[in-house]
Amino acid sequence: MIMARRKPTSAVHVAQDALCGVGITGIAFCAWVSQATDGEALVYYRGFLAVDMEIELGRLSVKERHALRALADAAFRAAQQGLVHLVQVRMATDRFAYLAIARPKAPERKSNSLARLLAAA
Repeated sequence: MIMARRKPTSAVHVAQDALCGVGITGIAFCAWVSQATDGEALVYYRGFLAVDMEIELGRLSVKERHALRALADAAFRAAQQGLVHLVQVRMATDRFAYLAIARPKAPERKSNSLARLLAAA
């Protein structure tokens, strides 16, 4: 796998910004994926995802942790199905912005992407 650094361009549009805690649900993420245009980006979480999901380490409530897990699972399923690229950007020490960048969709996939994501849940 070849990894390359890219400078942000105007082609990447940030659709929504989850400022703290869980700002978007897994279902809302799936809906965004089904409607996103090629190259559109969504900042779906800010923080330290792996740590924030842990009971002993995180600062979130039980309900927020469950919502965050559902969101992370939805993002991972979308990436596995080739619908998005998942990217993280370091903002500070132990603080990241987690982005989903919509990939080009084939005509038949565009209408079925939401159904496939929800079926995999």
